[in-house]
Amino acid sequence: MSTDSKPDNSKQPSMMETDVGVDSEKLSGKLDADISSVALDAHYDPQAVARVLRKIDWRMLPLLGFVYSISLIDRTNLGVARISGMGKDLNINIGERYSIASMVYFPPYILLEIPGNIILRWLGARSWITICVVGWGAAQTGMAFVPSWGLLCLTRVLLGAFEAGFFPAMAFIITTWYKRHEVQKRLAIFYLTAISLTGFSSILAYALQLIGDRGGLRGWRWIFLLEGLMTIVLGLLTWFVNTFLSKEETKLVLDRIEADRRDSLPDPITLRKDMGHSRANTRTTPAGFMFMSSTMPAYTIAFFTSILLSGMGFGTRDSLLLGAPPYAISCYFFAWISDKTNRRAIWIFLQSLITITGLMVTGYGNLNGVRYFGLFLINMGASGCIPGILAYRSVSTALVVAFGGVGGIFSTLVFRQKDYPDYIPGIWATMACQFFMILLLAINTFVFQRRNKLAAQGKRVNEDTPGFYYTL
Repeated sequence: MSTDSKPDNSKQPSMMETDVGVDSEKLSGKLDADISSVALDAHYDPQAVARVLRKIDWRMLPLLGFVYSISLIDRTNLGVARISGMGKDLNINIGERYSIASMVYFPPYILLEIPGNIILRWLGARSWITICVVGWGAAQTGMAFVPSWGLLCLTRVLLGAFEAGFFPAMAFIITTWYKRHEVQKRLAIFYLTAISLTGFSSILAYALQLIGDRGGLRGWRWIFLLEGLMTIVLGLLTWFVNTFLSKEETKLVLDRIEADRRDSLPDPITLRKDMGHSRANTRTTPAGFMFMSSTMPAYTIAFFTSILLSGMGFGTRDSLLLGAPPYAISCYFFAWISDKTNRRAIWIFLQSLITITGLMVTGYGNLNGVRYFGLFLINMGASGCIPGILAYRSVSTALVVAFGGVGGIFSTLVFRQKDYPDYIPGIWATMACQFFMILLLAINTFVFQRRNKLAAQGKRVNEDTPGFYYTL
């Protein structure tokens, strides 16, 4: 984004048609904006600003969170389908077939992240989101009719292809509505809404598989069919979302963004330009590896909770129903305190320790109740890290999320069928990722702290923008 552009007050953004871009991610704890920038939003009544933000919060965040929860459910319901009869019907319990079927989702998901973000800017958010949601809903529906695990893998590839552009689009939309210090809490609300609703997926799956062998379909096929049809309907509904801000409220939003980071107008976007920008950004790659490390335990919870519970001796019903509560652990507290203290690293570090503790408890606890509690800790730590690391925007966000797909591949490959039911090698591999994230976090914090010190002394300019300081 251009750092000296002015707001376009003539465009009224829609909740699903926002093209106001935010590409710069120059986080600042001590932002000293120039007088002309501050004047853009200094005259607004704080109560009016709060009222507009509440309107955006209540209109946008729950809907985006709900749509994303459907995405998470559709990509991770293999585990509940497996213990509901799919494993036997498709012989998916043989060798590493389940891991392969889980893994093939991620290569197209990774490869199409960046192109998806480019298409988002060309088509607009509403059209692109509708295409993505309806597309993966159709792929999910097709999974209900596959006769073999090979065709199941093919539908998983299509699922990954259509979901690839969705999460970066969500993060992009959220970051275009708020100032930098307001973003993480909103991302956390969005993500918390998603994972909380996802917690009910195993309960829903249990209810659906109770349909049994009706209509010529087995219970696990009804899980895919009905969840896929619900996704298609939701995708069509996103097309009809209309504008909800007045012209005056739109101007307020744009003025706030311009005063905060001076990029309320989008630059022309191309794949070559933005890939080059992301490669040049020294924060993107470390953030990507940290995001990868945080998503690995998150995907472990998603793909293997029901299977781990089954390995503890629980039956199909109990494995599905007990798979729900861990998702209720909130990541909101860490996001709130991070925004409140204007610090990120210390809280990400604490959440990594929580994840490591949960992994040890689940892997080596003597009692099933203790091991089950470990799943709570894993989910609490991993889910809380994700909004903090996703403080990166636009194409860089797409790159970071693509690294998250690599974490998904790791989780499906290290939790091998031959290690069932304890999966100890997979647990240690996941812990290794957490220690790797802590190491990167320490290095990043040291580097950014040094750069901030030099900037305060007038010896360097961070991100080519005077007055910007990295949030530590």
